[in-house]
Amino acid sequence: MRKQVEQIQAATVLFAGDSGDGSQTIGTQMTETSAIVGNDVATLPDYPAEIKAPAGSLAGVSGFQLHFSSETIHTPGDTCDVLVAMNPAALKVNLHKLKANGILIVNSDNFARKNLRLAGYTDNPLEDDSLTKYQVFPVELTKLTRKTLESTGLGTKDMDRCKNFFALGMILWLYSRPMDHTIRWIKSRFAAKYPEFIEPNILALRAGNTYCEATEQFATSYEVKPAKFAPGKYRNIAGNTSTVLGLVAAAHQSGLQLVYGSYPITPASDILHGLANYRNFGIVTMQMEDEIAAVGVAIGAAFSGALGVTGSSGPGLALKSEAINLAMITELPLVVCNIQRAGPSTGMPTKTEQADLLQMFYGRNGESPLPILAARRPTDCFETVYEACRIAVKYRTPVIFLSELYIALGAEPWQIPDVADLPKIEPNFQNNVNGFEPYTRDADTLARPWAKPGTPGLEHRIGGLEKSDITGNVSYDAENHEKMVSIRAEKVKRIADEIPPTEIFGAQEGNLLVLGWGGTFGTIRTVVENKLEEGHAIGHAHLRHLNPFPSDLGEILKRFKTVLIPELNSGQLRQLIRNEFLVDAIGLNKVQGQPFQVFELESKIETYI
Repeated sequence: MRKQVEQIQAATVLFAGDSGDGSQTIGTQMTETSAIVGNDVATLPDYPAEIKAPAGSLAGVSGFQLHFSSETIHTPGDTCDVLVAMNPAALKVNLHKLKANGILIVNSDNFARKNLRLAGYTDNPLEDDSLTKYQVFPVELTKLTRKTLESTGLGTKDMDRCKNFFALGMILWLYSRPMDHTIRWIKSRFAAKYPEFIEPNILALRAGNTYCEATEQFATSYEVKPAKFAPGKYRNIAGNTSTVLGLVAAAHQSGLQLVYGSYPITPASDILHGLANYRNFGIVTMQMEDEIAAVGVAIGAAFSGALGVTGSSGPGLALKSEAINLAMITELPLVVCNIQRAGPSTGMPTKTEQADLLQMFYGRNGESPLPILAARRPTDCFETVYEACRIAVKYRTPVIFLSELYIALGAEPWQIPDVADLPKIEPNFQNNVNGFEPYTRDADTLARPWAKPGTPGLEHRIGGLEKSDITGNVSYDAENHEKMVSIRAEKVKRIADEIPPTEIFGAQEGNLLVLGWGGTFGTIRTVVENKLEEGHAIGHAHLRHLNPFPSDLGEILKRFKTVLIPELNSGQLRQLIRNEFLVDAIGLNKVQGQPFQVFELESKIETYI
């Protein structure tokens, strides 16, 4: 009997299991396949913090959520149409994310008494009628995978490692996806070190696909048509990869060698790993012994005439603060990447948060203003970090680039830009020795000269002690200190002169402006689009430049009766907006290590429209 294929606009799938079950791998493959067939995609990987939590425990659950659509989407979805749960713990942790009447595929082989007990179940949920509001498909994934691979010569343990591809084969069938891309990936991924796993993984993938076609359990598959994108060349990209490419592009366009000093930390480590793959572009990566050494390397590189970059997360930025201040007072170009995670202290390393904003503003001693830019989505990391590099070089100042775990690990389609269209980055090194002084100023930017050390005639003093205006000699003069503090602050303020006009999506004035920054973009845009369709006068502005604020922001805020600022913190941007513009902004705040869901913001907005 030929099975029915139903066309749908969008779907959300969540793979979940132990951290060793391969949920991230098959989630990534499903994402890339969906992107290849032309869907718009958005993802939310969710890792456990433990390196290896006890198998079957709630703490060890790893998940990967994918939303794919034939229309433009902005979020990985609130709830899921399909949940693939490899064990009882994965079911317990994620069941609340599954829609009523959603499809629940479980590896029934793992629902033994021991695993049920580890997950906190007293009764087997597959047998006690607690799942009646879902479409439940118990599948003996482990046994079926072993049966499929019994002739391959693999041991039982190695056979079991392939069961994630059996599950992926099922989902590819369920959504009418081809297997070709995943098969090519398997061949490429395992060819060098583990060729013995190529055939078994492909067999498991095809077996899962055939199982759905042959069994009477699945009567219907689904098809999501390609989305309509602007003409161009696209690739699927994660936020950290986007950041890497932005840094590489900035080095290329400026003609500067990029030196990246870092120390491993979740979720910033992928930037170090990614940049290390671009040695052929002259990129230098240095994994240092600690965070302080990492930023020190980057500052030394900037002093020598390179593009110095360092990256970390909140705990690492706390350690780097004194050295960042050194780069600020010496007025050297430095890009500081902060990929935020949930804190304080080491907090929840694998969960997302936006709580480092005030740390970036005020987390250094003395009067130490720095430009701060924040990416809004994975693809935006490229443009934002590129702009951070441009500002750092032009204004001779450290610049902070903010991302967050939700953006860094999430992925979406990216239209690859034409290099010729990228803004110019011009180092303009000091070459004229006549009348050279290290703290003369550009009339427009107030940037001091960038003089490479060792150049005859350009010798100058540099360090953390206060400098005398123009000469750069150490100075303890009170009036000179106040003057230098004012100049450094004014230099940052002048960046606002070249910030583009703030884009307001939706109503240009009216009852409500939703003002956001960082990774709240997708949820805000989705909700505002929905409310505009209902006829409400609602607007959305999203800030890339957080210090200085855009020069037109104050005037924009006055056009709206209410300003609502959703943040994954306790109200940090709201505090800054209130202080700067004397606007009684309202907050929607969440500090749970998870991004906003659409319904949370919709519920809040109903009060003000």
